[in-house]
Amino acid sequence: MRRLFPVTDETAARDSGGGPGTEGADREWALEELAEAYAYPSSASPDSSGRGVGAGATEPQAWLRANMVSTLDGAAQHDGRSQPISSAADMRIFGTLRGLADVVVVGAETVRQEGYRPARAREDFAALREAAGQGPAPAIAVVSASLDLDFSLPLFTSPLVPTLVLTGAAAAPDRIAAAEKAGAQVVIAGDGMGVDPARAVRALAERGLCRLLTEGGPRLLGQLVAAGVLDELCLTVSPMLTAGDAQRIAGGPPVAVPRRFELTSLLEEAGFLFSRYRRT
Repeated sequence: MRRLFPVTDETAARDSGGGPGTEGADREWALEELAEAYAYPSSASPDSSGRGVGAGATEPQAWLRANMVSTLDGAAQHDGRSQPISSAADMRIFGTLRGLADVVVVGAETVRQEGYRPARAREDFAALREAAGQGPAPAIAVVSASLDLDFSLPLFTSPLVPTLVLTGAAAAPDRIAAAEKAGAQVVIAGDGMGVDPARAVRALAERGLCRLLTEGGPRLLGQLVAAGVLDELCLTVSPMLTAGDAQRIAGGPPVAVPRRFELTSLLEEAGFLFSRYRRT
């Protein structure tokens, strides 16, 4: 892996003659390097919000990033799954982003299509998470209006950290009861059937879950974009062409005015580009 952007005098010097073990060399990066490259802003922490400290306490400040992959022709999936257009380096970054997050927010359809399982504790991230005041693994938060989910799956019955289910106040009481019976924690984040993205972000932050990561799917990402709550997009561009009618990384109705993001980082390995954009 090598860094293409930002390019500094130091990076250029390493690229031209730093040799193995330097930032610019085309090599597999260590976990510590990836964690530093994808670190959350320091403000995205319950401790930085001042919550509960005197009368001037403020709300915890959440930071919501998305991690998606797209082919050269814009497909976010192949045969309904993202794995066929991914790579080993993409999966290392996938694991790093999970290792840094407090919670992974995911749509119900993606849970069904991708066969989601609970996040696992990774020994490589144990010290890093402990230093950041985090638990052993991120929680999974499933966004679902209908709660049409299989609550017998390990995601609900045997997670290391209790799975959250984000839904609306009008959700069917029997489905809420089924979720809670399975061990999930139901969070109401909308007045009707659906979930209000801004309210969902606030509800998670109020639980101390400020480092948010969403892995989609496209419908959920489209809702987050439309609501203006997405802070960052980590996009892998896969050097593949699929044609067909696969979804883009974000679906749903268009926003009135395109939202501008700025490039903050670009890495490359084996033709895959790993970009990181933040909203301006």
